[in-house]
Amino acid sequence: MGKKRIIKKSGKGMDQGRKERAMSKATKRHLEKGVLHIEATFNNTKATLTDEKGNAVISSSAGALGFSGARKSTPYAAAKVGEFIGEKSAMIGLKEASVIIRGVGAGRESALRAFSSKGIQIHSIQDQTPVPHNGPRPPKPRRV
Repeated sequence: MGKKRIIKKSGKGMDQGRKERAMSKATKRHLEKGVLHIEATFNNTKATLTDEKGNAVISSSAGALGFSGARKSTPYAAAKVGEFIGEKSAMIGLKEASVIIRGVGAGRESALRAFSSKGIQIHSIQDQTPVPHNGPRPPKPRRV
């Protein structure tokens, strides 16, 4: 049958190895102004830094930093995503950014606060959460 492998689940949260590996991949671009897109869903928090034309420069998410399951959607995980994007953007020389937030997840504000704590000037904040006009089709009536 073979030897049984034991897989230990760590309840710590963020994976340091993944963060260090992502930090080591330095981008060659130099950017003064940019746009930070934060997407906070019920299951994850994603952040993407683009230039003013919309070309992605840096992106990260709670899942990419090693959070898994229900821990991905916490404000703590979103703050770590914001910190990571802030550190990387400071490395490429970002001075000011405008922020676009989408979604209704728990990490909306905490990702933004963590990003702005890295010394980057926030120019404007927009909320572009998509709102359904009529929503999905309702279920059929129950037959008894």
